[in-house]
Amino acid sequence: MSAYERLVAQLDPASTALLTVECQEGVVGADSALPELAAQATKSGALRNVALLVDAAHLAGVQVLHAVAERRPDGRGANHNARLFRAAARLPVQQVTGTPAVRVAAPIEVADSDLVVRRLHGLSPVAGTEVDALLRNLGCRSVVVVGVSANVAVPGAVFDLVNLGYQVVVGADAIAGVPADYVPAMVQNTLALVATIASTDEVRGCWMRQPGSRV
Repeated sequence: MSAYERLVAQLDPASTALLTVECQEGVVGADSALPELAAQATKSGALRNVALLVDAAHLAGVQVLHAVAERRPDGRGANHNARLFRAAARLPVQQVTGTPAVRVAAPIEVADSDLVVRRLHGLSPVAGTEVDALLRNLGCRSVVVVGVSANVAVPGAVFDLVNLGYQVVVGADAIAGVPADYVPAMVQNTLALVATIASTDEVRGCWMRQPGSRV
């Protein structure tokens, strides 16, 4: 079996989910709290590729989950035990529940069948959230991870999913981080050790080959 045939088998729509990580207006949108990251997500094509994968997942019958980071207006329950959290608390744009900052960012389309998982604490989109229980209830064994950032949340999600026993595929051209040259280094030297690395075209191609696919 070739590497591509193994990827096709791994990405069976019946047992695969697509997880978008922090692709929200306050992170990658026009009014981002992190303009350098937002600019890189657009310039690199990562945000566009996330949208393409979400569309392909919808057409192939792959479950989509959107992991969103937010906080209460009073900050209750949020972490304060790392420099990242303290810096985020001082940013001019806050990821406050119910505000535009925590909406899934354009051009990503959210379907009625999608699940949006919101967290009020921590670094990981998986640990301490509903993601694992939802995936297990849906019968998912493989997860495609895309989004931001390659610095923190994406590797955190990958490690947590691997520890939980899932097969993980990283959409290498559908993740972004800063500086730009950090992303391929992270993918090659860290994520490739624990996950399958694939391009947007390769993932979409696998889903197109599935019986009944409308991709």
